[in-house]
Amino acid sequence: MSDKTRLRKLDHIRITVDSPIEHTGTTLFENVYLEHNALPEINFSEIDLSTPFLGKKMKAPLIVTGMTGGHPVASEINCAIAEAAEELGLGMGVGSQRAAIEDPSLAPTFRAARDCGPSIPLIANIGAPQLVKGYGVREAEKAVEMIEADALAVHLNAAQEVFQPEGDTDYQGVVDKIVELVDRLSVPVIVKETGHGLGYEAVYRLHSLGVDYFDISGSGGTSWILVEKYRRRARGDELYADAADTYSYWGIPTALALVESRWAAPSACIIASGGIRTGLDAAKALALGADIAGTALPVIRAYAAGRREGVKRLLEKMVFELRVAMFLTGCRTLECLKTTKRILVTGLLKELVEAKRIRLDYYMEARKAPRVC
Repeated sequence: MSDKTRLRKLDHIRITVDSPIEHTGTTLFENVYLEHNALPEINFSEIDLSTPFLGKKMKAPLIVTGMTGGHPVASEINCAIAEAAEELGLGMGVGSQRAAIEDPSLAPTFRAARDCGPSIPLIANIGAPQLVKGYGVREAEKAVEMIEADALAVHLNAAQEVFQPEGDTDYQGVVDKIVELVDRLSVPVIVKETGHGLGYEAVYRLHSLGVDYFDISGSGGTSWILVEKYRRRARGDELYADAADTYSYWGIPTALALVESRWAAPSACIIASGGIRTGLDAAKALALGADIAGTALPVIRAYAAGRREGVKRLLEKMVFELRVAMFLTGCRTLECLKTTKRILVTGLLKELVEAKRIRLDYYMEARKAPRVC
C-alpha cells in the first residue's frame, strides 16, 4: 500500500475534525414531531433500550458507523470507540478495509476495534468500487476475518468518488457483485450509503435480490463531497473544489431516505445514519421506521476533544437523551416507540413523501411489520 493511501486516510481524519464538512441541506428530522405525553404512566428506571442486532444483544439501539483505519493513528481511534461501545453495550463499524487487504501490515489499525471491543457487534467494510474492480468473496472474507466481524458493510460512495482525486467511478455490475456476497459470505451483508442516502428504488431492487440489511446514511450530516473539496483545494484543483460547493446539499435527506427505504423493504433491518447528532434524533428515527440509529462525525470530534472519555461521554449522553424521549412519549420498550401513534410528519418531509406517492397512513402501518435484525 502506497504512502499516498496512508496520507489520504490521515487527510480524511484531519478534515473531518477541523473543517466544516456537513451538508448545507437538512436531515428533515425537524419535520418529525414526537408528541409530549404529560401522563406517561411508566417508571423511567424501567425503560428497556435493549435490542438484538447481528445475533448479539445491545443495551441500546445505537452504533458508531464506520469511519477510519489504514493509518497508525486510526488504531487509537478505533480502540477508543470500541472500548466505549463495549462498556456501554453498543455496536460499531470500521472504515474501508481496502488498505489492509492490499497491505496486511495495516490490519492492526482495524483489528484494534475487536481487540478493544471483544463482545460488541462489529461491522467490517469494503467499497462497492473495489467489487467492480475485482474484489469478491475472498477479499470480503478477509475483511471479516481481520476483525472477527459480525457483518460486512458494502459502502456506496459514488458522490465521494466522483470528487476524490483518486476516485473510482465505475459502478457497472455492482449489483451482481453485492448479490454474490449475500449468497456466499459467512456473515450478513449490509449495504450502506456514505452520506447521500438510499432511496426507494435502490432498496427495493436490492431487497428483492436478497439484501436484508441497509444503512441509509442520508444527507444532512457529513458530506464526503465537501471532505474531498478540501483535498482538491489543497492540490490547487479549484474547478473540482468549486463544483463540490455546488453539490454541498446533494442527497436524499435522512428522514426521507428512511421512509422510502422502510416502504421499499418493510421486513428489512434498517440503520438510520446521516446527521444523527442527539438521542432525540435517534428517537425520531426509530419512531419513523429505523431499527438502529448510527452516528459518526460527533464521535470522531469527541475523540479529538477528549479521547476515550470524550467518546464515552458523548455516547452516554445520546443514550440518556433517547431514554428521555421514550419516557416523555410513554414508551417503556423500543417496540412501543417503533409503533407509537405519537408521531407527526409535517412540512417539507410530508410533501416529499406524498410526492413519492407514499400514503402516510399506510406507511405508519407498514413500519409495524416484523423485521430481521
